[in-house]
Amino acid sequence: MNYIRPASAADASRIAEIIITNYRINFYPFFKKDSYYFGELNVVDMADEYCEGSQALRCSYVYDDGVVKGVIRVSGNEIEKLFVEPQFQGQWIGVKLLRYAVGELNADELWALEYNTRGISFYQRHGFELTGEKIIEDEWVPLLKLKRKKD
Repeated sequence: MNYIRPASAADASRIAEIIITNYRINFYPFFKKDSYYFGELNVVDMADEYCEGSQALRCSYVYDDGVVKGVIRVSGNEIEKLFVEPQFQGQWIGVKLLRYAVGELNADELWALEYNTRGISFYQRHGFELTGEKIIEDEWVPLLKLKRKKD
Protein backbone atom coordinates (compact mmCIF):
# COMPACT_ATOMS: atom_id res chain seq x y z
CA MET A 1 0.00 0.00 0.00
CA ASN A 2 1.28 3.46 -0.91
CA TYR A 3 1.02 5.94 1.94
CA ILE A 4 2.81 8.75 0.11
CA ARG A 5 0.70 11.66 -1.09
CA PRO A 6 1.15 15.34 -1.93
CA ALA A 7 1.22 17.49 1.19
CA SER A 8 -1.72 19.77 1.90
CA ALA A 9 -2.02 22.96 3.92
CA ALA A 10 -3.70 20.89 6.64
CA ASP A 11 -0.34 19.09 7.06
CA ALA A 12 1.64 22.30 7.65
CA SER A 13 1.91 22.11 11.45
CA ARG A 14 2.76 18.39 11.39
CA ILE A 15 5.41 18.92 8.71
CA ALA A 16 6.87 21.79 10.74
CA GLU A 17 6.90 19.68 13.89
CA ILE A 18 8.79 16.87 12.12
CA ILE A 19 11.35 19.24 10.60
CA ILE A 20 11.97 21.26 13.79
CA THR A 21 12.31 18.12 15.92
CA ASN A 22 14.85 16.66 13.51
CA TYR A 23 16.82 19.92 13.24
CA ARG A 24 17.10 20.12 17.01
CA ILE A 25 18.02 16.47 17.51
CA ASN A 26 20.36 16.07 14.55
CA PHE A 27 21.93 19.48 13.98
CA TYR A 28 21.88 21.40 17.26
CA PRO A 29 24.65 19.20 18.76
CA PHE A 30 27.04 20.41 16.05
CA PHE A 31 26.27 24.11 16.16
CA LYS A 32 25.05 24.78 19.72
CA LYS A 33 23.32 27.99 18.64
CA ASP A 34 20.60 28.28 21.26
CA SER A 35 19.20 31.52 19.87
CA TYR A 36 18.69 29.89 16.47
CA TYR A 37 17.54 26.38 17.40
CA PHE A 38 15.25 27.45 20.25
CA GLY A 39 14.28 30.94 19.10
CA GLU A 40 14.34 31.67 15.40
CA LEU A 41 13.64 28.04 14.48
CA ASN A 42 10.12 27.31 15.66
CA VAL A 43 7.06 25.33 14.60
CA VAL A 44 4.81 28.35 14.03
CA ASP A 45 7.18 30.07 11.59
CA MET A 46 8.06 26.79 9.85
CA ALA A 47 4.36 25.94 9.43
CA ASP A 48 3.87 29.33 7.75
CA GLU A 49 6.32 28.19 5.04
CA TYR A 50 3.84 25.43 4.18
CA CYS A 51 0.74 27.59 3.85
CA GLU A 52 -1.80 27.12 1.05
CA GLY A 53 -0.26 27.87 -2.33
CA SER A 54 3.33 28.14 -1.09
CA GLN A 55 6.24 26.79 -3.10
CA ALA A 56 7.31 24.61 -0.16
CA LEU A 57 3.87 23.01 0.01
CA ARG A 58 3.68 22.41 -3.75
CA CYS A 59 7.03 20.58 -3.63
CA SER A 60 6.30 18.43 -0.57
CA TYR A 61 5.01 14.91 -0.09
CA VAL A 62 4.16 13.17 3.14
CA TYR A 63 4.12 9.61 4.34
CA ASP A 64 0.67 9.29 5.89
CA ASP A 65 -0.69 5.98 7.16
CA GLY A 66 -3.24 7.75 9.32
CA VAL A 67 -0.51 9.80 10.97
CA VAL A 68 1.92 11.96 9.00
CA LYS A 69 5.24 10.33 9.91
CA GLY A 70 7.62 11.72 7.31
CA VAL A 71 8.07 14.44 4.71
CA ILE A 72 10.13 14.93 1.58
CA ARG A 73 10.48 18.16 -0.38
CA VAL A 74 11.70 18.04 -3.97
CA SER A 75 12.29 21.02 -6.23
CA GLY A 76 13.17 20.17 -9.80
CA ASN A 77 15.54 17.24 -9.51
CA GLU A 78 16.85 18.20 -6.06
CA ILE A 79 15.77 16.72 -2.75
CA GLU A 80 15.62 19.72 -0.43
CA LYS A 81 14.43 17.99 2.74
CA LEU A 82 13.80 14.45 3.91
CA PHE A 83 12.78 13.90 7.51
CA VAL A 84 11.00 11.19 9.47
CA GLU A 85 9.61 11.69 12.97
CA PRO A 86 12.28 10.20 15.26
CA GLN A 87 9.83 7.77 16.90
CA PHE A 88 9.15 6.23 13.49
CA GLN A 89 12.70 6.07 12.16
CA GLY A 90 13.94 2.58 11.30
CA GLN A 91 10.58 1.59 9.77
CA TRP A 92 11.64 2.18 6.13
CA ILE A 93 9.62 5.38 5.87
CA GLY A 94 12.64 7.41 4.76
CA VAL A 95 13.53 4.74 2.20
CA LYS A 96 10.01 4.80 0.79
CA LEU A 97 10.02 8.60 0.56
CA LEU A 98 13.44 8.57 -1.11
CA ARG A 99 12.38 5.88 -3.60
CA TYR A 100 9.26 7.90 -4.40
CA ALA A 101 11.33 11.02 -5.05
CA VAL A 102 13.76 9.15 -7.29
CA GLY A 103 11.22 7.00 -9.12
CA GLU A 104 8.25 9.34 -9.45
CA LEU A 105 9.83 12.80 -9.33
CA ASN A 106 13.20 12.07 -10.99
CA ALA A 107 15.13 13.49 -8.04
CA ASP A 108 18.83 12.74 -8.40
CA GLU A 109 20.75 15.19 -6.21
CA LEU A 110 20.80 16.82 -2.80
CA TRP A 111 22.92 18.74 -0.33
CA ALA A 112 23.59 17.19 3.10
CA LEU A 113 25.09 18.71 6.21
CA GLU A 114 28.76 17.73 6.23
CA TYR A 115 28.50 16.57 9.87
CA ASN A 116 25.42 14.43 9.18
CA THR A 117 27.34 11.20 8.62
CA ARG A 118 24.25 9.13 9.38
CA GLY A 119 22.25 10.91 6.69
CA ILE A 120 25.09 10.79 4.15
CA SER A 121 25.50 7.06 4.79
CA PHE A 122 21.74 6.58 4.29
CA TYR A 123 21.86 8.29 0.90
CA GLN A 124 24.97 6.35 -0.14
CA ARG A 125 23.26 3.04 0.72
CA HIS A 126 20.46 4.07 -1.58
CA GLY A 127 22.42 4.94 -4.70
CA PHE A 128 23.83 8.42 -4.09
CA GLU A 129 27.50 9.35 -4.03
CA LEU A 130 29.42 12.40 -2.89
CA THR A 131 30.43 14.64 -5.78
CA GLY A 132 33.24 16.49 -4.01
CA GLU A 133 31.30 19.77 -4.13
CA LYS A 134 30.94 21.74 -0.90
CA ILE A 135 29.23 25.00 -0.05
CA ILE A 136 28.81 27.04 3.12
CA GLU A 137 25.18 28.07 3.60
CA ASP A 138 24.22 31.02 5.79
CA GLU A 139 27.93 31.64 6.53
CA TRP A 140 28.20 28.69 8.98
CA VAL A 141 26.53 25.55 7.61
CA PRO A 142 28.85 23.28 5.55
CA LEU A 143 26.95 21.23 2.97
CA LEU A 144 28.16 18.42 0.71
CA LYS A 145 26.56 17.52 -2.59
CA LEU A 146 25.39 14.00 -3.37
CA LYS A 147 24.20 12.82 -6.75
CA ARG A 148 22.47 9.60 -7.72
CA LYS A 149 24.76 7.12 -9.47
CA LYS A 150 23.89 6.50 -13.09
CA ASP A 151 22.93 2.90 -13.78
